[in-house]
Amino acid sequence: MITCRNLTLGYEGQAIIKDLNFTVKRGDYLCIIGENGSGKTTLMKTILGLLRPLSGEILFDEGLTAGAIGYLPQRTDIQKDFPATVEEVVLSGCLRRLGRKWFYTAADRQLARDNMARLGITELAEKSCRQLSGGQLQRVLLARALCAADQVLVLDEPVTGLDPQVTADLYQLISELNRSGVTIIMISHDLNAALKYASHILSFSDTIFYGTRDEFTAAVSREVKHEHI
Repeated sequence: MITCRNLTLGYEGQAIIKDLNFTVKRGDYLCIIGENGSGKTTLMKTILGLLRPLSGEILFDEGLTAGAIGYLPQRTDIQKDFPATVEEVVLSGCLRRLGRKWFYTAADRQLARDNMARLGITELAEKSCRQLSGGQLQRVLLARALCAADQVLVLDEPVTGLDPQVTADLYQLISELNRSGVTIIMISHDLNAALKYASHILSFSDTIFYGTRDEFTAAVSREVKHEHI
C-alpha cells in the first residue's frame, strides 16, 4: 500500500534520516520505535503529506493517497476540552467526503454510527467530550479516524497517559481492527507492545532496522550476544 524509497527526511535541508527504504502491505501492523528526536514523527508527517522529503519518494497504491489515511495524533488537553458531543466528533471524520456539499449525508451519519458501534461507544453518542475518560476519548478519536479512512490508520503514541488496564484494552482494540483488515502504522515507545502485536518493526537507533517482528527479535539477540563476547 505504501512504499518508501531512498527517503531522506529532515527540516530546512538538515537530514535526520537518510536513505530509508521500507514497504507497508495491506493488513500489516507496523510499529515505528526509537528515541525522541530519532525521526519517527518526521516520517509520520511525511507519510501524511505534511512534510516533503529532502530526497527520495513515497509511493501509494492506486486509490490510496496521504489524504485518505486515518490519523490519530498524540493526546492533548485541547482534545479533551473540545466542546462537542461524541457523535459530532466522530462524524467530523467525514468532512473530507463532503467536497462541495454543505451537509452530511445519510450515508455519512450511518458510517459514524457504524464506527461508534465498532468501537463500543454508541452509548456515549450524546455526551460531551469533556465528560470522557482518557480511554473513552481515544476510542472516539479512533472512530473519527475510521470515518476519514478505513484502510490505513496512522497512530501517534495512542496510549500515552493512559493507565495500564485502559492501555491494554486500547492495544487489544487496535489489534482487533488490524485483524479485521485495517492496516496499522503506529509510533510507540512501548517495545513490549510492539513485540506482542506488530507484524513488522521499523527501529531508529544507531542503525535503521526494518523487518518482521521475528527478524527484529533475532537481530536484537545477535546484538546482545555480540556485546557479551
